[in-house]
Amino acid sequence: MEKIFGRSHRTGEGGEHWMSVSDLMAGLMMVFLFISVALMRDAMNERDKIKEVAVTYEKTQQAIYIALLDEFSADLEKWGAEIDRSTLSLNFTAPDVLFANGKASLTEQFKSILNDFFPRYLGVLDQFKPSLQEIKIEGHTSSRWNHDSSNYEAYFNNMSLSQARTRTVLSYLMSLNEVRDEHYSWVKSNVAAVGYSSSKTVLKEDGTEDEKRSRRVSFRVVTNAEEQIRKILGGQ
Repeated sequence: MEKIFGRSHRTGEGGEHWMSVSDLMAGLMMVFLFISVALMRDAMNERDKIKEVAVTYEKTQQAIYIALLDEFSADLEKWGAEIDRSTLSLNFTAPDVLFANGKASLTEQFKSILNDFFPRYLGVLDQFKPSLQEIKIEGHTSSRWNHDSSNYEAYFNNMSLSQARTRTVLSYLMSLNEVRDEHYSWVKSNVAAVGYSSSKTVLKEDGTEDEKRSRRVSFRVVTNAEEQIRKILGGQ
């Protein structure tokens, strides 16, 4: 009982009384208060760290966009390309320039563009490597396949096509002399080829699909901000 209520105290008259329950509860409340303050402090520290990552992420996004625009602004129109500021994607949106209809082989014109584009692209991103998680080469198609295909058949036929096209693009890029000699290991570890079929079609203002602009190849920069936030939340 002494462990729970404390030792007894004797009065001047020889009597005794136990520690009051109110004193015990006050002590427990102080313990809980200290625990709460410590938890709040930790939560605020995590919040501040996440805020710092978010601010850094926004600045990095802006810096990468400006660097890409400075490097490629003079080439975008002749390549049929555009840069999406929000996703850091450089999109090649002239499908007739990229591949033959329904085929995964590169046109000679697209090979010529890639010869010029990709080494310069890697050069722009070199200064941002500590902030990069990966580069995605993304293949996109329209929702059309042929008039006899169901929506299901069209989607999966286009999935196979979009995946084959991005693999072809990545294979070609890794065969370039400059990439093989200077960037091969980094590209192998950090560049992925992904086919999205028609899951990310481009829409016109009236909400209908823009089939031509939907058929595109994108080079998208993915930063590691999310990974840093996960590390903070995981206590790493």
